Amino acid sequence: MKRVFKGSDVPKAVLVVAMIFFTIFQSKGQQGKPADSGYVPVNGIKVYYEVYGEGKPLVLLHGAFMTIEMNWGQLIPELSKTRKVIAIEMQGHGHTPFSDRKIDLATMASDVEGVMDHLKVESADVVGYSMGGSVAYQLTIQSPKRVRKLVIISSTYKSGGWLPQVNNAFKSMKPEYLANSPLETAYDAVAPDKTKWTKFLEQMIVFVQTPFDMGDANIAKITSPVLLISGDNDGLDKIELMKTYQLLGGGVPADLGPMPKSHLAIVPSQGHVSLMMQTKTILGYLDDFLKQT
Repeated sequence: MKRVFKGSDVPKAVLVVAMIFFTIFQSKGQQGKPADSGYVPVNGIKVYYEVYGEGKPLVLLHGAFMTIEMNWGQLIPELSKTRKVIAIEMQGHGHTPFSDRKIDLATMASDVEGVMDHLKVESADVVGYSMGGSVAYQLTIQSPKRVRKLVIISSTYKSGGWLPQVNNAFKSMKPEYLANSPLETAYDAVAPDKTKWTKFLEQMIVFVQTPFDMGDANIAKITSPVLLISGDNDGLDKIELMKTYQLLGGGVPADLGPMPKSHLAIVPSQGHVSLMMQTKTILGYLDDFLKQT
């Protein structure tokens, strides 16, 4: 019998559906063994990274509650054929230990810079998904010279970029919704201290429930070319997404003038999680965008 979720069950239903997709996606991860990996002491914590391939550096920033393998497992093998792929796990995620340090976008962006410094990467193309996309926006704003090209997948620079239903779901999140989930299984597989799972969830829930806004003016000042990728039903407010694209110089009649250096891709029939499973589609967009001079 088909289950119908109502009322207070809706946020939990969203997470259950997401976890099903995460399970499928993770099972297809094939990134293999990194050429280099380790920890970088930065801002009072140790941040874990993995490096694959050779070439121009490409930094990957994962979504909330995810790991490198879970988020990027299908993409790394292809990306690393022509690029030096640097995948980072944020505070408390994956191999990076839990810390009582407050989680916020500015600090995580600074963590990314610390890893780049350690690897002697002066600037890189940066790809961020969901939470990682917000971190990527913040990194570009606070250290614009570190980012050559920016790819934002299903993410926003302000809380108002999400539909009200998504923000309401954030407000209703509880640690027990993720108990015994595939996300917990992934955490247990690599976390330095498995006993921190609940504390990590509590910390992250505070983070996702905290409103943020990096400012329209700061987005308009971004000089790096930006590729925005969104599922047509991924929870982003498409009116706000179009406003973002316009701030980046897009949304113009290109037949009457030059084509904008920033691009917008809306992938049909995709939600927030299922979008990341469209490996060929995302690789196609990335390949075209990153190769352009």
